[in-house]
Amino acid sequence: MTNPICPETGAPMYRGVRPITLTYKGQSLTFNMPGWYCDQSEESIHTGKDMKISDRKLNLLKARVEGVLEPEEIRRIRKKLHLSQEQAGLLIGGGPRAFQKYESGDVLPSRAVSTALVLLDHAPTSLSLLETHKKAA
Repeated sequence: MTNPICPETGAPMYRGVRPITLTYKGQSLTFNMPGWYCDQSEESIHTGKDMKISDRKLNLLKARVEGVLEPEEIRRIRKKLHLSQEQAGLLIGGGPRAFQKYESGDVLPSRAVSTALVLLDHAPTSLSLLETHKKAA
């Protein structure tokens, strides 16, 4: 994308990052938001790639507020269990691509998936129960 023109001032906009604060249920998270910014006004333009960053930060904030696992914890527990993302999705829930989405922050895990991971983190040998149940189904 070439430098866009500010719709408010007509000045050229420049690529950069600016702090932005998201608030959810009374809690806030501030992060650097990439985008096209105008130095003469508060106008900004954000691409789809920029908005993905914002969406992931909002999901992180929601996970913290709602008490479900954050992406890094999900990845840590899955690796501790020696499962691929696909295996984890099929055994624990969500389907073959679910853990890719949980770990990238694109989707929040359900409370059930989050709780199952917490239990498996504390009792990893319980994974064999899930595997046995899956084979019997």
